[in-house]
Amino acid sequence: MSDQPAISVSGLRKAFGDNTVLDGIDISVPAGSVFALLGPNGSGKTTTVKILSTLAQPDSGEIRIAGLDPASDRDAICARIGLTGQFAAVDTLLTGRENLTMVARLRHLPKHQAHERVEKLLTDFDLVDAADRRVAEYSGGMTRRLDLAMTLVGEPSIIFLDEPTTGLDPRSRRTVWETVRGLVARGTTIFLTTQYLEEADHLADRIAVLDRGRIVAEGTAAELKQLVPGGHIRIGFADADDRERARRAFSSSVDGQEENSLAVPSGGGIGAIRDVLSTLDAAGIEATGISVHTPDLDDVFLTITGRSAATL
Repeated sequence: MSDQPAISVSGLRKAFGDNTVLDGIDISVPAGSVFALLGPNGSGKTTTVKILSTLAQPDSGEIRIAGLDPASDRDAICARIGLTGQFAAVDTLLTGRENLTMVARLRHLPKHQAHERVEKLLTDFDLVDAADRRVAEYSGGMTRRLDLAMTLVGEPSIIFLDEPTTGLDPRSRRTVWETVRGLVARGTTIFLTTQYLEEADHLADRIAVLDRGRIVAEGTAAELKQLVPGGHIRIGFADADDRERARRAFSSSVDGQEENSLAVPSGGGIGAIRDVLSTLDAAGIEATGISVHTPDLDDVFLTITGRSAATL
């Protein structure tokens, strides 16, 4: 990863009339990482992507994409980025191969290089068998894979994915996830907006929660989960006698969901597990199992924004 952030945003503001969509947000995305932006509908996620990908102008704020200023270096930035929006930007009257070839021509790739690039992308995205069928005949997952492949024709170093798996079945969604992981492994930077908290949890190195035009929380998935009470270490015992002895050793414990188990409030982490083991050892109690349970991102979202992730 480069020392210079791939994406740097400071004090970004955008309003439409009296409606302030972005109210001074700051973002920094290291090169070769995945940054996920979560937020309810209307929170400004798509507006942020449009501004960072040079499709819209901010009212104020400082932006650098690959170290470049969109106000003066738009063409250079466009040569370095790719964008996959919420709706697939494909021509359904053309075949998959024709769609990719069209983008290669728009990118002014030499004919031989364009052919090699198109064939490689068809292979990488498992579209070889459907390459010469009209996209109108593709499934939703195939169409989304083609859309992503078209984004990669120019080999961008930074890719913006605006809710890339919306409407896909679980299998197609996971295929997209594997594609994202592969891109990052090769050094590509991904800026992702998503309505699936599981998606952010699986893919993102860092996550920011955008609500009412402001970033209200940011961190790794683990760091965000620690913001919410409810984490605990669950301990299982061979019988009720061991459980009752342990209850006296852990004054803050409550009965677990399983028979002969206790839940000890904890923020998780190796230190907390070590403390539990030491307490059990000192009391001469043997546990049959220990597991750490933390709130999920849905809990985090509800706590921070005051609304369920279902409103995303």
